[in-house]
Amino acid sequence: MQTVLGANGQIGQELARCLKRDFTDKIRLVSRSPQQVNGTDELMPANLLSAEQTSKAVAGSEVVYLTVGLPMNTQMWIDQWPVMMSNVLAACEQHKAKLVFFDNTYMYPQTSEVQSETCRFEPHGLKGMVRAEIANDLLEAMKQGKVEALICRAPEFYGPGLTQSITNSTIIEPLKAGKKAKVFLRDDVLRTLIYTPDASRAMALLGNTPDAFGQTWHLPCDDNRLTYREFVQLAAKTFSVKPGHMILKKWQLVLAGLFSQRICDATELLPRYAVDNIFDSSKFKQRFPEFAVTPIAQGLASIAGEK
Repeated sequence: MQTVLGANGQIGQELARCLKRDFTDKIRLVSRSPQQVNGTDELMPANLLSAEQTSKAVAGSEVVYLTVGLPMNTQMWIDQWPVMMSNVLAACEQHKAKLVFFDNTYMYPQTSEVQSETCRFEPHGLKGMVRAEIANDLLEAMKQGKVEALICRAPEFYGPGLTQSITNSTIIEPLKAGKKAKVFLRDDVLRTLIYTPDASRAMALLGNTPDAFGQTWHLPCDDNRLTYREFVQLAAKTFSVKPGHMILKKWQLVLAGLFSQRICDATELLPRYAVDNIFDSSKFKQRFPEFAVTPIAQGLASIAGEK
């Protein structure tokens, strides 16, 4: 049995498809209100803030994937992430299940330096501090031999379907609607973006590769990095719409944050949009040379073809 915790989001749904296609038909999907992906999935409603429900959700699992995504709400992250990680770690230890944790880069320095798996944790803001805390909790549990686990880390998303990211909400969705895209701070710095189906495919592969455990892995991205100006132009051409974007300055975003809690909670991420973002996924590509990374142009074409 392979179990997906947080199965209703884009990453969890894609992961369930990949697992069924390539590895196993014994899949359990867990969320507060889980929904079928493959038609044969075992559905288990559970709240990961409950230790008892988390233990029940993990019981009988060989591999557990933690793919939960919380809204861009700082207080929710502070209140819920440490509890969920603690409950998942305890359940995996209790039931001898391997853990695959889908992580982000919020704890990394928001500078132009190359980000590899050995990058130090230097969070900027409370959400970054929370992500550093729960990643360190997992690393300590691995070090003590309490759980067999691996960390999959991904940079900024873009993708189809339910993909929730700044790139989707400020660039892809407005352009598809014939509106101007919005770009944070600068449009001339390089961005490393990961296509969400690639992230899920890579995570499924890692979770079914025994020697991948005990390590942190950067999930594979297209190394043909674009600036947001180039991304907007390519996306507009792909969607057959007029290219257009506006650059939102820091003062505009801070001002908007006074009226929108969601924008306010995103402002701690702003430094990363002022510099090149070079997320290095060469470790994965060297270990799995057969893995086909989706070029950005192809990813955008797939998004354009969605019904």
